[in-house]
Amino acid sequence: MNGYFRTALLLAGMTALFMAVGFFLGGGQGMMIALFIALAMNAFAFWNSDGIVLRMHGAHEVDARSQSELFSLVVQLAQRAGLPMPRIYIMENEQPNAFATGRSPEKGAVAVTTGLLRILDCDEAAGVIAHELAHIKNRDTLIMTITATIAGAVGMLANFAMFFSGSSDNRYNPFGIVGVILVMVLAPVAAMLVQMAISRSREYEADRIGAEICGQPLWLANALGKLDHAAKRIDNPRAEASPATAHLFIVNPLHARKVDSLFSTHPSLANRIARLQAMAGGRGGHGHVPQTSRASGPWG
Repeated sequence: MNGYFRTALLLAGMTALFMAVGFFLGGGQGMMIALFIALAMNAFAFWNSDGIVLRMHGAHEVDARSQSELFSLVVQLAQRAGLPMPRIYIMENEQPNAFATGRSPEKGAVAVTTGLLRILDCDEAAGVIAHELAHIKNRDTLIMTITATIAGAVGMLANFAMFFSGSSDNRYNPFGIVGVILVMVLAPVAAMLVQMAISRSREYEADRIGAEICGQPLWLANALGKLDHAAKRIDNPRAEASPATAHLFIVNPLHARKVDSLFSTHPSLANRIARLQAMAGGRGGHGHVPQTSRASGPWG
C-alpha cells in the first residue's frame, strides 16, 4: 500500500508542477488552461495509448495458431494471476525486451520482441511474461502512460514560455527572461525526475508480484540478466526514436552508455536481481509453475 500511496503523491506532484508552470506564464488563467490541457491529454491517453504505443513499436498480434507455445504459456500465467486473457503481440526487433499496455486488465496486452523469444528459454520467458502481467494487474500501464503524457505536456508548456518572454508586465514572473529560461530548463527536468521515480517504484513491485505469479523468482532474475546484457549491445531503433516510451519496457531499451543513471527509467538491474534472489532464498527456490514453461517452446 505504501507503493500506491507514493505513486499517488508523485502523480499529484506531476500535475501540480504542470499547473505551476501555467501559473508562472499566465497567473490563475494560465493555471486553469494548463489544467484543462492536462485533463484533455490524459483523457486521450486513457482511450488511445495502448494502440498508439503498439503501432509505434511495430507490434503485430498473434494467436494460438501462429504462436501456440507462447499463447499457451500466457494463458496459464494469466489464470494464475487471476487476470482476463491479454492480447499477445510480437515486435520484429532483435533487441530482447517486452512491455505491457492497456488501460485496464480487461484491455491488457503483452508485447515481446523476436529477440526475446530467441535468447530466453521457456522458464525465463515465463518470468518476463509474469512481470508484465503484474503490471497489468496493478494497472501500472495506465499510471505510467498518464505520467508520460503529463511529462511531455510539461516540456511542451515550458517551451511556450519563450513566447511569453517578451511580456514585461507579467507580474507572475518577476525574474524576466532569466525566469523564462529557468522554467524552460528546470520544469522538464523536474517532470522527468518524477516520471522516473514512478517508473522505478512500479518496476520493483512488478518484479515481486511477477515472481509470485510464476512461482520462481530466479526465472525472472536470470531473464533480467540476459536481457540487460543483450540490450546494451543491440539497438532498438524504434525505442531510440520514441524515448518517452522507454519506461514501459522491462529493461531500458536505450543504450546505457547514452543515458546517465540519474535519468534512467529503470532501477538498478543489480538491485532488482538481488531482491529476486532474496525472494528465492526465502522460499527455498521452489514454487508451483505452469507445466508449459518446462517444455521446449518457440525459444529453442
